[in-house]
Amino acid sequence: MATPNKLIYLDNAATTAVREEVLDAMYPHFGVSFGNPSGIHAVAQEARKAVDESRETVARILGCRIGEIVFTSGGTEADNAAIKSVALALRNVGNHIITTSIEHHAVLHTCHQLEQFGFEVTYLPVDSQGLVDPDDVVNAITDRTILVSVMLANNEIGTIQPLSCISNAVKQESDRRNKKIVLHTDAVQAAGYLDLDVGRLGVDLLSLSAHKFHGPKGAGLLYVKRGTPFEPQIMGGGQERERRSGTENVPGIVGLAQALRLATEERESLSARLAPMRDRIIDGLRANLDRVRLNGHSTRRLANNVNVSFENVEGEPILLGLDLAGICASSGSACSSASLEPSHVLLAIGLDANLAQSSLRVTLGRDNTEEDVDYLLSVLPDLVVRLRHMPSLSEV
Repeated sequence: MATPNKLIYLDNAATTAVREEVLDAMYPHFGVSFGNPSGIHAVAQEARKAVDESRETVARILGCRIGEIVFTSGGTEADNAAIKSVALALRNVGNHIITTSIEHHAVLHTCHQLEQFGFEVTYLPVDSQGLVDPDDVVNAITDRTILVSVMLANNEIGTIQPLSCISNAVKQESDRRNKKIVLHTDAVQAAGYLDLDVGRLGVDLLSLSAHKFHGPKGAGLLYVKRGTPFEPQIMGGGQERERRSGTENVPGIVGLAQALRLATEERESLSARLAPMRDRIIDGLRANLDRVRLNGHSTRRLANNVNVSFENVEGEPILLGLDLAGICASSGSACSSASLEPSHVLLAIGLDANLAQSSLRVTLGRDNTEEDVDYLLSVLPDLVVRLRHMPSLSEV
């Protein structure tokens, strides 16, 4: 099949295009309504009103109080703030943090940094499908445990964690020990596909990033449940109720709120449309290729996520071949795509290094069509077969 006239974008887990409705909402705050929300004059108060209304929108979606929303520069800052702020606030109570081996590097690297300052971190294993056992979480808790961080849905393999079960288990154990253990979740990949109600999830902290659900880059948020110990990491003007200083990114905040509202309204219909397309890709690859492994859970996975490994072929030539055919995909997390090291997520679920480096991540989005899937399935199997018949560098 010939290369399509348009570029087929299948890397929506990395980032998404800003929706036209979101751009329209943001545009006035770059020029006409340009005020600093901390001022008292009319122009400033117009900006303040936009931030306040955005906070109300987000709080309504998350099912929380408006004062529990902290706007950030994105998911990475939100993850850093969640973990460091709680760890430092509770350092006189305990120094033990529990997380998983498949978290985003924004969580893992933050934990590694805290280890250099005397904190102890337990990195829980996952099973072959990427699931964390709630019993493993409870069994890892000690008298020094202050924080548990488990992502809602994995950014590479799309596996959805049993977060409510984990929350209930942690709460029961914390009640038994008569101490508070804070629960954080990185929900960056879940927005637009899963319920984000913090009460039903049972979390104290939740991170989001706007550019994952058709909002702008450089805008994110951290939900902080009232009463959660929190030592601010960015000091200065006292914005965000002194939890995150710095002049608010008004266009970004407005765009985030608008994008989250639209994503939430369309969540069920989008998942219902994309899940069959996801399954068509998986079934089509299995039907036309041998030695294909699906990475992640077969059913407990995001509706838009396909992650597969192909034996005897490297991932990078596959990506280059797809790019030449007009298809954008990835081999895993966009934050580490330039690394030559195999994915820590794929290693954690039991893949060897060679198979981990042969992975391909295809993530659908609201603009993708059945025709896009047809084209991918017309290109990818033939590409893999050709690459398998090519000599490797070690054989040349």
